[in-house]
Order: sequence, then structure tokens, then C-alpha cells
Amino acid sequence: MLRRLYDWTMSLARTRHAERSLAGVSFVESSFFPIPPDVLLIPMVLADRTKWFRYALVCTIASVLGALLGYVIGALLFDTIGQRIIALYNAQDAFDGIRQWYDDWGAWGILFGAVTPFPYKILTIFSGFVGFNIVSLIIVSIIGRGLRFFLVAGLLYWFGEPIRLFIEKHLGLLFTLFMVLLIGGFVAVGYIF
Repeated sequence: MLRRLYDWTMSLARTRHAERSLAGVSFVESSFFPIPPDVLLIPMVLADRTKWFRYALVCTIASVLGALLGYVIGALLFDTIGQRIIALYNAQDAFDGIRQWYDDWGAWGILFGAVTPFPYKILTIFSGFVGFNIVSLIIVSIIGRGLRFFLVAGLLYWFGEPIRLFIEKHLGLLFTLFMVLLIGGFVAVGYIF
């Protein structure tokens, strides 16, 4: 089944809708969606390595725009939508603890969340909730998300074929590792804060 999912994702990466799908996933992931855009970015770059820069740019721009949606949810819609998203990720205690973290780390904390598997949407919503400087959020989001997506896409561009073969050979192990990182990011929210 995992192999069929991989093959389906690789075939999706070659369609004319792939770039829009990548932008859509990148946008919603920064504000409420749990699945990172890497699940599309990686197969898209592997399917056409010459477009690595374009795909990383699409991811970055859409992710920063999604961060602004997260900010709006936190600033204007926290009582109706924001609390539901936080509850969905079981991050209420962490959300309360982020306030001190923001006081101590500010933009550096957001940069950390933008680059790592940490659920970035929690930080974008919180930024709006506390009224974090929106220009700083945009700048840090561009740097952090750009660093993450350009690093992934660039490595795939330079080492694409061996990486594709490695992924195909170790698909089960890599899927397990991906799930551990994804779930670990959400669990870390509870322990860090």
C-alpha cells in the first residue's frame, strides 16, 4: 500500500495541477493543516529536478501567505477558529507556555519553528493572538521557510537520483521516520512549553 501511495504521489508530481497543489498545501500548512508541503515538494523535485528553485519559491511564498492567515486567525478569530485549531493539536497547555517563550526568544523562536518539524501553525496563530509585530513575522517566515524549502529542494536537485533510489529502497523506514518527526513535532509542543 505504501508503495502505491508513493507511486501515486510521484505521478501527481508530474501533472499540470502539481504546482497549485504544492502552493495550496504550503499555504494551509502554515495556518491549520497538519501535513507539511514536503510530501509534495520532494516528489515534485525528484520528478523534474530542473524546477527545484521554482518549487522551493512556490512553497516559500505560499507558506508565508499561510502564516499571515494563521496570524489573522490568532488576531481576529481566536475565540471561534483559533481555539479549535489549538485543541485539534492538543496544544492548549503549550499555547499558554509559548507566551514566556516569545518574551525570551521572540523572532528567534519563530525562526526555529519555521525551519524544524515543529508545528509552525501554532506559532503563526499565537503571533496574531499576542499581536507580535507582523513585519517581523513576515521577515522571519521568509528566512525560515525559505531556508527549509530551498535546502530540501536544493539537496534534491544536487543529489536527486541517488536520493530517489534511496527513498524507493527504504520507503517503509523513511515513512516511519517521517511519521515520528511529524508526531514528534506536535508532542514536542507539549514538552517544550
